[in-house]
Amino acid sequence: MAHSYTPGLTVTDRTVIHRRRMLPLPGKLLVKVGDAVRSDHVVARAELPGKVFPVNLANQLSVAPGEIKEYLTKKEGERVEKDEILAENKPLIKWFKTEIPSPVAGTIESVSTVTGQVLLREPPRVLELPAYVDGAIVDTIPQQGVVVETACSLVQGIFGIGGETSGEIVMAVKAPDEPLTPSHLTSAMKGKVVVGGSFLSADAMKQAKAVGVAGLVVGGIHDEDLRALLGYDLGVAITGTEQVGFTLILTEGFGTIPMATKTFTLLSAHAGRQASLSGATQIRAGVIRPEIIVPQADARAKDEARSHREGIRLGDPVRIIRDPMFGRIGAVSALPSELTKIPTESEVRVLEVTFSDGNKVVIPRTNIEVIEGA
Repeated sequence: MAHSYTPGLTVTDRTVIHRRRMLPLPGKLLVKVGDAVRSDHVVARAELPGKVFPVNLANQLSVAPGEIKEYLTKKEGERVEKDEILAENKPLIKWFKTEIPSPVAGTIESVSTVTGQVLLREPPRVLELPAYVDGAIVDTIPQQGVVVETACSLVQGIFGIGGETSGEIVMAVKAPDEPLTPSHLTSAMKGKVVVGGSFLSADAMKQAKAVGVAGLVVGGIHDEDLRALLGYDLGVAITGTEQVGFTLILTEGFGTIPMATKTFTLLSAHAGRQASLSGATQIRAGVIRPEIIVPQADARAKDEARSHREGIRLGDPVRIIRDPMFGRIGAVSALPSELTKIPTESEVRVLEVTFSDGNKVVIPRTNIEVIEGA
């Protein structure tokens, strides 16, 4: 029988990953191959051009455009401070004098004797690119970025929002089916990655923001609470740029869903350790998973890294990713080789999933994802 591979969520204590860190525009690399880096280590730097501000001197001085250079107090290319005199006239009677202050601090980029305008450019903004994870530089792309390799524990979520962050892992609940409530969130959790259980309420999210946590990892939330947090409906585009005060990662889905036991146990084992998080998610082409990365100081992680799997196997833990059983977890109990007709009249490959309560269901293989590393 041909293998049918379904990419799934990785939950593993030991693996080796590579993270490509790229600048949005050409810049300067600050590390070389072989360098050890920490998550907050700046590996590359670029300068984003400052904003341009046009100033119509000809109109403000009531002179012809071709004459404005005679009134400038600064030359093209020179720096000017905010409110510093940029141009002025020199009348016989000083009461009629007109002075044009600079609206911004920056550089005189150009002077046009055709339009009578001066273009001012603000100073460039320095963009620093952090390594994101502890590890070593294994490759560099000149003027663009680097590749960081790290031996780590890795937990991928099913959905997330918010950008990259890091912090110490704190277990706020004692069991994977315990919801995370506002009372669990204390001032001691500021800057930490807080792990909950089955559910995160809107009130708990407000408390998390007030406390100043770096990240939240829970089994599920209600979609209306997420909508209220963001202030809009999320589409199918990539997430990860939201500004909500923290990074949020759901390990199971939407609703009240206990966190998978393996995931909860793995995160509990690393309580007190520093972790890197990213909420970036893309479900469609070019899948991107939200992730929690805990660097491993033990070099054995490389030796024990999981090899590439060839297909779904009997006993594999899987998660259903389509309604009406979205988020339910079970194990593969049968892999029929023949095509099966489903309600849409299509013939597809299916598999049988057995849940912890003993119930079984036959579903298309495209409606599940393997929980890798289990």
